Amino acid sequence: MQELIVFILQVLYGLCALGLAIYSLHAAWLVWQARRTSPATRSPAPTVWPAVTVQLPIYNERHVAERLIEACVLLDYPRDRLQLQVLDDSTDDTSLLVDRCVDGWRAQGCNISAVRRQGRSGFKAGALAHALPLAAGDFIAVFDADFRPAPDFLRRTIPHFLAAGAAQTGFVQTRWGHLNRDYSPLTRSQALALDGHFAVEQAGRQAAGSLFGFNGSAGVWRRACIEDARTGGWQDDTLCEDLDLSYRAQLAGWRPFYLNDVVAPAEIPPQLSAYKRQQFRWAKGSIQTLRKLGARVWADHRPLSVRVAAMIHLGSYLIHPMLLLLLLTIPPLLLLGGAPPSPMSLIGLTSFGPPLLYAVGQQRLYGRRWWGGWLYLPLLTLLGMGVCLNNSLAVWQGLRTRGGDFERTPKFHVESAADRWWSSTYRLPLDRTMLAELSLMLYALLGAWLLAHHSGWLSAAFLLLYAASFGAVVGIALWQDRAPVLLRRIYRRRFLSRTDPAKYNALSTPDGTI
Repeated sequence: MQELIVFILQVLYGLCALGLAIYSLHAAWLVWQARRTSPATRSPAPTVWPAVTVQLPIYNERHVAERLIEACVLLDYPRDRLQLQVLDDSTDDTSLLVDRCVDGWRAQGCNISAVRRQGRSGFKAGALAHALPLAAGDFIAVFDADFRPAPDFLRRTIPHFLAAGAAQTGFVQTRWGHLNRDYSPLTRSQALALDGHFAVEQAGRQAAGSLFGFNGSAGVWRRACIEDARTGGWQDDTLCEDLDLSYRAQLAGWRPFYLNDVVAPAEIPPQLSAYKRQQFRWAKGSIQTLRKLGARVWADHRPLSVRVAAMIHLGSYLIHPMLLLLLLTIPPLLLLGGAPPSPMSLIGLTSFGPPLLYAVGQQRLYGRRWWGGWLYLPLLTLLGMGVCLNNSLAVWQGLRTRGGDFERTPKFHVESAADRWWSSTYRLPLDRTMLAELSLMLYALLGAWLLAHHSGWLSAAFLLLYAASFGAVVGIALWQDRAPVLLRRIYRRRFLSRTDPAKYNALSTPDGTI
């Protein structure tokens, strides 16, 4: 029986190692493909600009709703050809801000309206589907609440639908920029990941002729593509309605187009809990899309290489269960007398692709200054491994369920170091996985100790990286949860006690503490 258990654990270990190696090699392949990309040629401006509807789906976004609406109102596009729809599903005072903002801009001659519905059925996908019949445009631009597009966004994207041979272009996706890249090490590391995704992954897939996804925001759809019966329109049976629709459109014969040179800046989550929530939704929605469309992708007429790349793309979040299973198998293997292959060789096999991808992404975007962003790779690595439990739970739900609650990523209007987010009611509490992540940190330390006794401390480095990753995620979450309280206490004791004793006493508790 013991031999059977050891054999099963070794098979699991081997399969996970193979899966991680495939994803690492795929990242390197995307780097190779991206080398062939060059700045897109600007298509000539049309004689008559087509009608465009800009849709702004929001839900409880009091901090950023006005910023978004103002940026879209100021888009440099013929006024008589531009319609703005604020798809407001809010249940808090955001609706009052939206009404005031919409009324003010409408009084200045803008074609703008707030579109509301009963309930939030279908969440973002439901809001987009509900508003589409009310849209006047032949093209539909979509911006999430945390974006601030440049005035020339439409003038630089719409011509790519109208160029010669572009009649089957279904959507144009642009690159996401960052309003608050330099806010903290956490936002810098997320920016590094996003830069790699757009500048290398999206560009590489386009260069290779592969399928790729619409990113949900900062892009434009041809309305005929969405309404095509073969495409099927917006659907709410996944939490990644954008990825789902874009793949269905491509399977129906429509073509995507990625513009790396058009940038729409957005706010990066400054709170770790918000980042984990975003990752959970993306992971669950991606796996739901894989479950929904995987068979259709595999049966498609495209070359095998294209279908394999698409399956790897849709299943990219499977890397997190692989990481988790790899950790869980090593200690019992050692305790039962098994001998897993050296983790050091595993590190070399499975980790060279992503660092290369992120380095090339920084070099493509920032030239000689590329290394400044790439220096945050260690923190990004810790985050990537540290959220493997969070994302594994999302993958499990994605494999078992359709749709689900669309839990929004809170936005705080954080752009500079002076901006604060922790006093907002949108701030998220500590999530329930923290205790499990702390347990996994201790488990990884135990595994490292066992592996050190088995093969030496050099071999234990892989498991020590796990321990550091879970420790970093737990530590950052605890710090962000408690730091606001500590800072307020320091402020009151050091500043108010000297400058405003009456206010200091009013804020003090009966026992004299703050």
